[in-house]
Amino acid sequence: MAGRSTALTSPVGPEPPARARYRLDPAGGCPHADNAALLARGDVAPVILPGDVPAMAVLGHEALKEFLGHPDVAKSDRHFTALHDGRIAQDWPLRAFASVPGMTTADGTEHRRLRSLVTSAFTPRRVEELRPRIESTAAGLLDAMDRAASDGDGVVDLRQHFALPLPLAVISELLGVDAEHRSRLHELSHRIVSTDISPEDARAANADMVAVLAAVVAARREQPGDDLTTALITAGEGDSERLSEAELVGTLLLMIIAGHETTLNLISNAIRALCAHRDQLRRVLEEQGTWSDVVEETLRWDSPVNCFPFRYPTRDLTVGGTLVPQGTPVLAGYSAAGRDKAAHGPDADRFDITRHAGRHLSFGHGAHFCLGSPLARLEATVALRMLFTRFPRLELTLSDAQLPRHPSFIGNGVQELPARLHPSAT
Repeated sequence: MAGRSTALTSPVGPEPPARARYRLDPAGGCPHADNAALLARGDVAPVILPGDVPAMAVLGHEALKEFLGHPDVAKSDRHFTALHDGRIAQDWPLRAFASVPGMTTADGTEHRRLRSLVTSAFTPRRVEELRPRIESTAAGLLDAMDRAASDGDGVVDLRQHFALPLPLAVISELLGVDAEHRSRLHELSHRIVSTDISPEDARAANADMVAVLAAVVAARREQPGDDLTTALITAGEGDSERLSEAELVGTLLLMIIAGHETTLNLISNAIRALCAHRDQLRRVLEEQGTWSDVVEETLRWDSPVNCFPFRYPTRDLTVGGTLVPQGTPVLAGYSAAGRDKAAHGPDADRFDITRHAGRHLSFGHGAHFCLGSPLARLEATVALRMLFTRFPRLELTLSDAQLPRHPSFIGNGVQELPARLHPSAT
């Protein structure tokens, strides 16, 4: 595997036949076994998306890094050939990932314009200013869980009562989302990133999300605040740089979903990893490693995003020895790249916080590198430090195989995380 080719060149061979394509399971599940099997065949895999849409997934670390930064790879759906040829149904459940207005579907000057309007909110200095608020929110959640554990059977759902509400509260406050909308926005976000959703449910979830975000925008127009939504409403007011209504709602949609769903998975996956590797937990509790080490290794070993849609070659490319025709929708296989033995060594499947896994691609690469990465890292390090410092012996009550997974091949996470905060001495 170490000798796999990852060069991006002009095409050198025919596209793999349809029968060789791997059909992605809309129900999701733990991705690592399938990723390993696909990686054994090469850096790039031909796949079938829901709706029988042919696509490709770039899975190898070096191939993915080159592909993400390649000048002939675009994000705008105007390069999605099958979409514009009418070969994809109007109610295709994944259409929103391709067509929602905003940074994730823009290129070049348009992408830089949209990105520049939100960049200032996520600088390391501005994010660090959020630390006291993150810590106080986490402390309140821990107090509530401790009371619930003491009053009940000692078991609490760490996902529902800690990993979820912490990033949801932070991103909601950053955007100026009133408390009345927050649980609804999470419910809709969760449905939108679920890949087992029907066309009707997908259409309804996206419409409902747009309606809720429009209400958020209306509230901030009526009562402006010191928040990012107000800043986006007033940015470039009176000139051509101003966001259109669709761009404004699309930008908020991106930040709501990316700002809490991925961090929720990151915190949950790190808790799972530490509970399954008590030696690593002891190491960091004894200050032989840092919480930042835990976060970076979790990002590599169990990326919160499995396969993210979509990018499109603007000309025929050969990626890692496989032809990717112009206009093909391509998934970025972040979780597969994190366990690529060609990049991370023969023990890539092992969780090891001493690895210093800064080479992962879980926040992307190139022009579309995740703007919110400093905030996600801060939230996760604070959450893990405060949780395990207060409850160093907490244990999950279900094995990893028993934990129900989020029904998505896009996200990589679980739907519940029951834990006993105060296990008995035995």
